[in-house]
Amino acid sequence: MPVNSLKDLYLDQLQDLHSACTQALPVIDELGRAADDKELSQALIQGQNGTAEGIEKIARICGDHGVDPAGEHCKGMQGLVAEARAHGLEESFGDPAVRDAMLITQYQRMMHYAIAGYGCLMAFANRLELDGDAAILQECLDETRQGDEHLTRIAKSGINASAA
Repeated sequence: MPVNSLKDLYLDQLQDLHSACTQALPVIDELGRAADDKELSQALIQGQNGTAEGIEKIARICGDHGVDPAGEHCKGMQGLVAEARAHGLEESFGDPAVRDAMLITQYQRMMHYAIAGYGCLMAFANRLELDGDAAILQECLDETRQGDEHLTRIAKSGINASAA
């Protein structure tokens, strides 16, 4: 699809974020299962559920605009997923707390990518006066930020100290 207007860019980036979140979903599950700390494991499961909800919301927005949500492949998230698997899951760790610290790192990298995507999309939707879309995207952005902040609290409250 040629990108000739802000609306075209908006639709293209909706598809890109749908791809990004879809690619992240299975690795979030893998990170959650690999976590030693119960609170971290539960937080990653919550993150997986939030990501799945975001995928559904993006798909609905795409459908409202008559575009296939699966029309793009996000190479950026493809790289982040590969990094998460290589460094968080396939790497050898002598201490479970060090692995948990790495799992948080990898999850947050993927979520920061999603936060950037949601923020840009929300700005585009606002400029295009797509108020309903903007509200949904704001909700997704807020939920993703909250999940990111929750993992930061988990890291600061004990995992990083244990890993040190």
